[in-house]
Amino acid sequence: MRIEFAELSWIDEGESCSLSELAERSGLAESAICELIEIGAIVQIEPAAESPVFGARALHAARTASRLQRDFELDVRGVALALALLERVTQAEAELAELRARMPR
Repeated sequence: MRIEFAELSWIDEGESCSLSELAERSGLAESAICELIEIGAIVQIEPAAESPVFGARALHAARTASRLQRDFELDVRGVALALALLERVTQAEAELAELRARMPR
């Protein structure tokens, strides 16, 4: 029997973190995060700031990117594509749920 432990950290929508904190919390290298920012897969809260500031959405994207990279051995561009597709699926599911809620039973 194999037991795995995971660390849980919570970030509120209003909280923010730096690039080094994002790297530490997600398990991605800072260089990979910077590449994902350039591609547009991870979005900064204050892009014009001297040091990048990230919010909850960026942390979620970085953690997902880390799992994709680890589990499927994807490069940064593959991770960015997978993140974009996952976002589109999430949006489509939300739209479908909204349409179903409007339908008469």
